[in-house]
Amino acid sequence: MANKRELLILGGGLVGMTLALAAARKGLSSHVVDMADPAALTADGFDGRASAISTASWNLFSNIGLADRLKSQGCPISAIAVSDGLKPGRLDFQPEPHEGALGFMFSNLTLRKALFEAAEKEELISWNAPARVVERHRGEHGVSAVLDDGQVLEASLMIAAEGRRSPTRDEAGLALARWDYSHRALIAGIDHEKPHDNVAWEIFYPAGPFALLPMLDGPEGQHRSALVWTVAEKDAEGVLTLSDRAFLHEIEKRMKGLFGKITLNSKRSSYPLSFQHTAKITAQRLALVGDAAHGMHPIAGQGLNLGLRDVGALMQVITDGMRLGLDIGDAQLLARYERWRGLDSLSVMAATDTLTRLFGIPGRLPSAIRRLGMSVVQRTPPLKGWFMDEARGVSGELPELLRA
Repeated sequence: MANKRELLILGGGLVGMTLALAAARKGLSSHVVDMADPAALTADGFDGRASAISTASWNLFSNIGLADRLKSQGCPISAIAVSDGLKPGRLDFQPEPHEGALGFMFSNLTLRKALFEAAEKEELISWNAPARVVERHRGEHGVSAVLDDGQVLEASLMIAAEGRRSPTRDEAGLALARWDYSHRALIAGIDHEKPHDNVAWEIFYPAGPFALLPMLDGPEGQHRSALVWTVAEKDAEGVLTLSDRAFLHEIEKRMKGLFGKITLNSKRSSYPLSFQHTAKITAQRLALVGDAAHGMHPIAGQGLNLGLRDVGALMQVITDGMRLGLDIGDAQLLARYERWRGLDSLSVMAATDTLTRLFGIPGRLPSAIRRLGMSVVQRTPPLKGWFMDEARGVSGELPELLRA
């Protein structure tokens, strides 16, 4: 027997579940389908990844009722320090005291738990996980998905939130521009002797960026950060198989005593880095959100935030259309969503791709030129303010859910 709701969200990760909760706050019901087992995703130690939540994304979490649940578990980012190999001439982004933090750092595990607990309590969300879609149908009057247990889910609009390898996107024939950076991001949690002072560090080396992201202190007061270290694909396996002592030695060489003595507090993990952009993010009764639409280098920590901006824009387009009496799968609404998100996502991705390539040029002269450019930005308040607004996600036309 068919089960009809308004949205059919394929993918129940951070972006997909945020969308389902945002829709519920607007009175819209949804089916959420995900292949992964929620119990496995929320088990301690599932992965060591952490995400920077920008000001605009935090506004979204506040507006859908997650702020109180999350606030005590996030580390405020009071400043961002950008350095070319820790040489003189770094660039500092620090807002005025009345502007608040630049964002918050959360473990992905914390975000998942908050989203999943909220979804379990929401009657407007029908959560199917673990479950696999075996058939997808999009027609003039609606959409449907057949699950591997034979269940048929129907809706007015299908949303692909399945990540970079979205089968729904591929099945719809939406062309993807993609290239591989031939690099891998190594992830680990570290404890350190000196406090991080809530500063996020982005240190650039010719071999790749080396990011130190502030996390809350540990249960015994240990100062903690999340490490995201980019290495060439050909070197990744060797680095991952180093002993803990040798791995820490390599980290310490790149930190140059920045946080004093360090130790590991998690297992090491890694994932390959690539750029991918879907030029057209809608089709008949279909919209793409998050990594299904765009996958970028983690250099600026904007990947998840870009997906949450998709959520805000799509919900704005849908609710505006409903006020006019339009079907939520109407082609006009989807065209507006595509126009709104297309330019913003491409510009952010192009900027991060340019930074990755610019700082990857080895040699003293390129380094001197980069540091000169950073010093110009450092001494130009309007330019620094623009970069901070971009980092906080508060530039351009903001959907209602992303406003304070």
